[in-house]
Amino acid sequence: MEIIAQHQTILLVMALVFGLYMTWGIGANDVANAMGTSVGSGAISIRQAIVLAAIMELSGAYLAGGKVADTISKGILNGGRFESTPELLVFGMIGALLAAGIWLMLASMRGWPVSATHAIVGAVCGAGLAALGVDAVQWGMLGEIVASWFVSPVLGGLVSLVLTLSIRRLILNRADPIGQARKWGPMYAFLVGWIVSLITVSKGLKHVDLDLGVVDGQVLSILIGLLLAVAAWLMMRRIRLDDCADRAFHYASVERLFIPQMVFTGAAMAFAHGSNDVANGIGPMAEVIQIIETRAVLAESAVTPFMLFIGGAGLVAGLATYGYKVIATLGYKITALTPTRAYCATVAASFVTVAASGLGLPVSTTHIAVGAVMGVGIVRGIGALDLRVIGGIVLSWFITVPVAALLGALIFHLLRVVFS
Repeated sequence: MEIIAQHQTILLVMALVFGLYMTWGIGANDVANAMGTSVGSGAISIRQAIVLAAIMELSGAYLAGGKVADTISKGILNGGRFESTPELLVFGMIGALLAAGIWLMLASMRGWPVSATHAIVGAVCGAGLAALGVDAVQWGMLGEIVASWFVSPVLGGLVSLVLTLSIRRLILNRADPIGQARKWGPMYAFLVGWIVSLITVSKGLKHVDLDLGVVDGQVLSILIGLLLAVAAWLMMRRIRLDDCADRAFHYASVERLFIPQMVFTGAAMAFAHGSNDVANGIGPMAEVIQIIETRAVLAESAVTPFMLFIGGAGLVAGLATYGYKVIATLGYKITALTPTRAYCATVAASFVTVAASGLGLPVSTTHIAVGAVMGVGIVRGIGALDLRVIGGIVLSWFITVPVAALLGALIFHLLRVVFS
């Protein structure tokens, strides 16, 4: 406790700065999960993607990011083991933030779509092991998180596969694809608005002191879904198409009609990403601030709306600086994307990510997004996928955890020496 009291201001500033740095790295790297498919399909430009994602990432982080932050700050390490030496937990969390931020910066500069969740969980575990050994880590909780890393890409791929097959059956394989697209398009827009709103109002808004009941939340979600459906219908009506009997023209026209859908789905995925991944930065930061202010390791979490806002601002800053490099990898290199394919991949990824956020499970949005894009590509056959690129991405996932853990342990020891 004496170390914390002597260096309270310095430790507090380090927690805030490194937390912001970590969320900057998340914005620079994981933004591809939110907007890569939209840009890769040609639905929106990179500049438009940055503006749209900035608004929705910040909203998702502020409104629905608190529950997963609790998991990162409380669920990975055994807080009881640090009760007698809280300064070790402070050093560990600060070291984890810096370690994960460094790795994400390096990966972003190379255009590698690594997982921010892998980075922070690995860094926290590395710092915990360096501090008190194997007993410092709650291996049961870590096992659940690791299991979600393998389940999430499969779920993302399955949902995107089902959505792609439904568009083929209901629209593309019909005699009048253009008419069917105008008919079913609003339904797909409703699907986006309803599911994202439902989980947000039922799980996320509690962190800003707005707790809606089950019925009220369901009604509000349906209304938002209907509003998006009407907006999609109006936008699709404004797209003028000439009559032509050529089948290829019909397919191209359907893709044009789905461009407005990508505006909604890209925004939904950005919101989902902000709600889940902001926790990777502010969870450890909240733990440090809590210990400094309360001098207690097991006190209630210090995750506040202000911290969620700080984390959202970091996401936006990273997105605006280095986000374009990783967008290119996910949007262009895994498989060829069109607006309908990108819609299916993005909706599938947003569903799985927001659902995981509502459950407090810090899944990897990178895994989900890559799995969803692969699911879209598999519909056209394995040959539609660039297996070399996919292999490189998967390899980067396995490298991230040990590298982040090693960095976390090294920085922990450095901080312990400096402050002792």
